[in-house]
Amino acid sequence: MAKLYFRYGTMDSAKSMNLLAVAHNYRKQGKRVLLMKPRLDTRFGAKEISSRSGLSAEADVMVDPETSLDPREFAGLDCVLVDEAQFLAPSVIEDLRRITVDPGVPVICYGLRTDFKTRLFPGAQRLMELADGIEEVKVTCQYCQKKAICNLRFVNGTPTVEGPQIQLGAEETYAPVCWAHYDEATRALPADIGGDASGAVLRPS
Repeated sequence: MAKLYFRYGTMDSAKSMNLLAVAHNYRKQGKRVLLMKPRLDTRFGAKEISSRSGLSAEADVMVDPETSLDPREFAGLDCVLVDEAQFLAPSVIEDLRRITVDPGVPVICYGLRTDFKTRLFPGAQRLMELADGIEEVKVTCQYCQKKAICNLRFVNGTPTVEGPQIQLGAEETYAPVCWAHYDEATRALPADIGGDASGAVLRPS
């Protein structure tokens, strides 16, 4: 039986570059691969899957929270690759799981595991529950050599733990950080976007 994979990492861990490289390798071998992404992700264009390295490709399927995937439309494919899978509804993840059984196509999902509050995204949670294989795409902390496991959000250069879970195209920037630096930056934050002037504040480089 084909498998469902979840390859997760923090911001800037080259997840999209990995996806695009896998797609290239499949196509170089003459195999049929389908690229999928959530419709809400319009940062690089409505259908664009893009990495910071400069690689890009157009998605074949755009997914909404209400999308229901018909397994018959995936027959004959060699692989399905999904970008920003954390934004998918749990019901879509379940549809992808069924596609690995009938018609039996492997599905590889790339995305974040947790948000800037260190909470699981709903799509990521369902993938953690259903995936056959879970692999971490690793990157080091922006401030040290430890492995980054958290996504630290900044507003106007100041760390924050406030705001919506999903906010694309806004002023925020993110840094991949280890738990120690995330805790240092957020531990004393009040219930607003700031820290106070008395504490050390990490700023994005």
